[in-house]
Amino acid sequence: MKKISYLVIVIMLSLAACQQKHDSTIESPTTTSAITFPERAAHMAVYEVNIRQATPEGTIQAFIQHLPRLQKLGIEMLWIMPVQPISKVNRKGTLGSYYSIADYTAVNPEFGSLLDFKKLVEEAHQFGMVVLLDWVPNHTGWDHPWITDHPEYYAKDSLGNITYEADWSDIALLDHTQDGTRSAMIEEMAFWIKECDIDGFRCDHAAHEIPLYFWEEATDALNPMKDLFWLAEWDEPRLHTTFHASYSWELLHLTEDVAKGHKNANDIATFIQKDQALYGRRPFRMTITTNHDENSWAGTVFERYGEGHQAFATFIFTAYGFPMIYNGQEVGLNKRLEFFEKDSIDWSDPLNLSPFYKQLLSLKKENKALWNGDFGGSPKRINKDEDIYAFVRKKEGNQVIGIINMSDQKAQLNLTDSSIYGQYSDYFTGETFELSGEPLELTPWQYLIFTN
Repeated sequence: MKKISYLVIVIMLSLAACQQKHDSTIESPTTTSAITFPERAAHMAVYEVNIRQATPEGTIQAFIQHLPRLQKLGIEMLWIMPVQPISKVNRKGTLGSYYSIADYTAVNPEFGSLLDFKKLVEEAHQFGMVVLLDWVPNHTGWDHPWITDHPEYYAKDSLGNITYEADWSDIALLDHTQDGTRSAMIEEMAFWIKECDIDGFRCDHAAHEIPLYFWEEATDALNPMKDLFWLAEWDEPRLHTTFHASYSWELLHLTEDVAKGHKNANDIATFIQKDQALYGRRPFRMTITTNHDENSWAGTVFERYGEGHQAFATFIFTAYGFPMIYNGQEVGLNKRLEFFEKDSIDWSDPLNLSPFYKQLLSLKKENKALWNGDFGGSPKRINKDEDIYAFVRKKEGNQVIGIINMSDQKAQLNLTDSSIYGQYSDYFTGETFELSGEPLELTPWQYLIFTN
């Protein structure tokens, strides 16, 4: 009897210990001292990669050769446009759109193989970079297997036929109100985390026809797999319940209007105040002067910003937001890249712009006042001149003053904040300037950055 009782006690204690260990694992997941997103990306800018156009070969392997150059430039976050096979049914142009996906869990053979993509991610990690994969949740191509195997995943017209959006006849619109659609999509996303160790997603068309609860389900399922960064191609505050970063489309179009003389620096100041009131200061608001869509359909930065392209690049890197560079922008990409055809980037850098973009990336990283979201300082405007946007940003003892003439005319700066009076050296040129109660004349498109 005593032996039996003793045995029972031992078994019960063992079960209790196992149960305690199991419960502890569920309730208190292992923590790490490593910095996680979004803080991990606090000082980063995004670099968008168009695999087809980045090299003459148009392959993943060829692009890998650019990683050492990008590391020297200061790039730490890569956004890779979709690498999956492109549908042939209803294809636009010869090569089709990256965003007409034929298979979510394969690589376009024109770009290479899954092993090539794994190597890209591995080598990027070795260079200290994180990799975001462009994800297309809104639609598939017309020869995706789901079209025949799971037509219930798709949106239908009044006749019950699978439909498409606007004039995008090469894509079939998905219906994310269906449980099966959402579950299947999340499973496909998990594939790239498990197989290729990606660090996050840039989510195309993130809220058009897609309910917010899809992203709640997706982040709940995928974030436990790995610390992930989430970038939404959308401009709406509600996305930040699940995303770290969103697009500031309005600011892009506003800066274009300012460059053309239709708006001015006062409108810029008003926008920043309004944007922070709507979004708060924690979200990363991605700021751009170009990307694949803008370049191909709206024009190059030279077409849209003229000689002011560097002034506005300086603005998005210093004054407000989470900046982005489109591949080739750093070498003066001066043509609209074909979207559905092969059209390689010229990397010769005829205007010698790479040093400028390297300075911008270094400036942002080295000055905490310029970091993203509330990891940096909120911009305070220090003038009222309609052609000049001047600001100061401060964070933990670091101060950055920016003065940008957003016009093609000479302009006079009249400061409204005497606390920043003093003598400063311009970050770009080393030239000394005196800030005081006296007007400071700026040349067209001139930009000055002063740091402490």
